[in-house]
Amino acid sequence: MTYERQTKITRVIIKAAVLMLEHGAESILVEQTAQRLGKALGVRSVEVSLIPSAIVLSTLDENRQSVTTTRRVHHKAINMSMVCDLQKIVIDTEKNSYDIEFVKKGLKELKPNYYNRWLIVLMVGFACASFAVLQGANLISFLITFIASSFGMFIRQELSKRNFVQIIIFGVTAFSVTSISSISYLFPSANTNIVLASSVILLVPGFAFVNSFLDALKGYLSMGWGRWLEGTLLTVATSIGIILAMTVLNIKGW
Repeated sequence: MTYERQTKITRVIIKAAVLMLEHGAESILVEQTAQRLGKALGVRSVEVSLIPSAIVLSTLDENRQSVTTTRRVHHKAINMSMVCDLQKIVIDTEKNSYDIEFVKKGLKELKPNYYNRWLIVLMVGFACASFAVLQGANLISFLITFIASSFGMFIRQELSKRNFVQIIIFGVTAFSVTSISSISYLFPSANTNIVLASSVILLVPGFAFVNSFLDALKGYLSMGWGRWLEGTLLTVATSIGIILAMTVLNIKGW
C-alpha cells in the first residue's frame, strides 16, 4: 500500500470517528467502528486515542508503515441517527468490500435527522407536565408546567440555533422556566413546589452522565471525566439560573 493511499484511508477513518464522537456516541463504539472501517479498507490495524476535545488516530499497513493524524472534536447536538447511519456505511463496506470512494461519498451525504421542532416543544411540555402529575399535581399545575416547560424548550432551541455556549443556554433557560413557573403562586389551588421542580426536568443532562459512567467503566477514564464534568457544569448552570430567578422574584424554596 502506498503512503498516499494509506493517508487517504486514515483521513476517512478519523472523519468517521469525529462525526460519531461529536454526535454523542459511546467511546468504545467510536474506537471499534474506526478499527472495523480500517480493516475493511485494507489497513492492518487502527489505534485510537480519545480525549473530549480531540482524536488521535494511527493506521499501520502490512509493511508496518504508519500514518498518524489528529482532529479536533467540536460540540454538536446529540443525534443518534448520524451514529446509526455511519455504522450502516461501515457494515456495507465490510460486507461488499467497497473502496474508499464509497465511504467518502457516504460520509459526505450524511445528514442529521431532526424531528419537527414544534413536535419536540409539544412533547417536552407533555413530558414535564406528566411528571408533575406523577408527583400529585392537579389540573392547573399540569397546565402551568406544560406552558413553562414548552416555552423553555423553545428558548433552548432558539439559543442553540444562534450557537450560544451550552452553559449559557442552560442558565438562561432555567431562569426563564422558573420565572414562568412562578405564575403558579397566583393560583391558591396550584401545587407550586411541584410546578417549579417539574418544569426544569428538561434541563437534566442525563446523556452526558450516562455516557460518562459507561466510558469510565470501560476504561476510557479521560472521556468519562470529561463528560462527567460537562454534565456537572450544565447542572451548575441550571442551578444558578433557578436560584437567580427565585431571588429576583422573591420566590421561597421548593
